[in-house]
Amino acid sequence: MTSSPAPSSGLDPAIAALLKRDAAGLVPAVVQDEESRDVLMVGWMDDEALHRTLTTGRSTFYSRSRDEYWVKGETSGHRQWVRGVRLDCDGDTLLLTVRQDGAACHTGDATCFDARPLPAVVLA
Repeated sequence: MTSSPAPSSGLDPAIAALLKRDAAGLVPAVVQDEESRDVLMVGWMDDEALHRTLTTGRSTFYSRSRDEYWVKGETSGHRQWVRGVRLDCDGDTLLLTVRQDGAACHTGDATCFDARPLPAVVLA
């Protein structure tokens, strides 16, 4: 089990008050391509990761497995340029709209949802 991420040092208190975090202080962030509207990936944010995202224009997440912050594309070069950030009606999920440079998935796929489609009944 990883430790909880560090508390926010810069997130606007009015924004922080709107967030409903899990027990570890995290909120899922769905990332969507601004042009295609494809869902690219899902990451986790605490107050500090959200603050960094809002103030730098770069998607910043909290890694639960590595217990550290990471900026999308910092090592791969497949950067995300934030175009908008929204909070859902319940306050427990973020939606980032981005311009994606390169593949969004660490596997090299365009999105993290390309590789494993599941069989599902599709109703008309």
